[in-house]
Amino acid sequence: MRDWFEPLPPRKQYRKIVALIPAYNEQASIVATVESLHNQTRPPDLIVVAANNCTDRTVELARAIPGTVVEDLQFPDMKAKAKAHALNYAWDKYAKDAYMVIGLDADTVMPPNAVADWLHEMETSPDLGGSSSQFTMLGDDWLTRLQRSEFSRWSQTSIKKGFTSVLAGTGCAIRGEAMREVAMLPDREGPWSYTSAVEDFELTYQVRRHGWRCQVSPTVPAYTDSMKTIHALWGQRMKWSVGTVRDLLGFGFNKLTYRDWGQQALGLLSAFIRILWVLLWVAGGITGELHPNWTWWVFTGYFAVMDFIASMKIPGRDKTDVLMAVLLVPNELFSWIRAGWFLASWWSVLTGRDKNRNLWAAQYSAEGLLPPESLAEIAAA
Repeated sequence: MRDWFEPLPPRKQYRKIVALIPAYNEQASIVATVESLHNQTRPPDLIVVAANNCTDRTVELARAIPGTVVEDLQFPDMKAKAKAHALNYAWDKYAKDAYMVIGLDADTVMPPNAVADWLHEMETSPDLGGSSSQFTMLGDDWLTRLQRSEFSRWSQTSIKKGFTSVLAGTGCAIRGEAMREVAMLPDREGPWSYTSAVEDFELTYQVRRHGWRCQVSPTVPAYTDSMKTIHALWGQRMKWSVGTVRDLLGFGFNKLTYRDWGQQALGLLSAFIRILWVLLWVAGGITGELHPNWTWWVFTGYFAVMDFIASMKIPGRDKTDVLMAVLLVPNELFSWIRAGWFLASWWSVLTGRDKNRNLWAAQYSAEGLLPPESLAEIAAA
């Protein structure tokens, strides 16, 4: 029995949580995405699907799920680049007063603990502005496995540092107060920028610029689709890389961006080292000065061990993931592709080739979501 003088425990404060799901032709995944939010141990108070110029059954399927608000948005002058407009519209109408906003891509599935864990992080860390998920790719093909390994390393590194410069739009939670502060900046209609091709990176920068800390959640994974072809992967990464370079040039070099500039420098250095390595091999073969050396095996063994250790942290790993890491060749091929888009993105920005190019449209076309012949129409809009 409670003693008369023992104080009652404080009543837990109600926290409004709204989930925003921008969707562009996601009929294959939208039901699973929305249902994963309805099945949370602490479901969002409101789930909003902001359908952006969909031409398939995305709207129809989302509206069939009870308790889900669906906005069928059409932006005739924006088309494939309307994701930020859809998000801002939904935020302004449904989430402006929320304590926490969940951002989720329409091909992502969240585990039942996600919202509750994110809410706990916000309530126990008053300086936390946003928390990204540890997103991982679904599938067993070799390209998906390499992407899964790549993002596993990104997640583990970010968790170890306690910091991230990208609250991934794949799945993240952002404090409502931080979003309201960003939305008050000049020339904005909401938290998301219309001028950035990497709206999640730009939003994260603005959240951090207002003094908030951003992290990758140590307990919240997310499961999403991968790029299934090299062509689709290249289109996605060129959008990310070109958009990031453009934004960094706009932000400048400062205490919030020096790590990102360092990553760009390391990426370019890695690309140039690989090119130099090939040139040295060719020159050595021509001159007859190329001689095997035992140190080659030392470095090969070192990289194999490091890749093996990294593979043991891949979510849902199996023997194939570990074998691909130890063999080195698959990861090395992927590194060459990565070096390619680093060089291509910087060349594109510095030469101005993609200055007026719609990177969203280019990615959608590479994924087969948009016919190539519509690119000229979209670019002119």
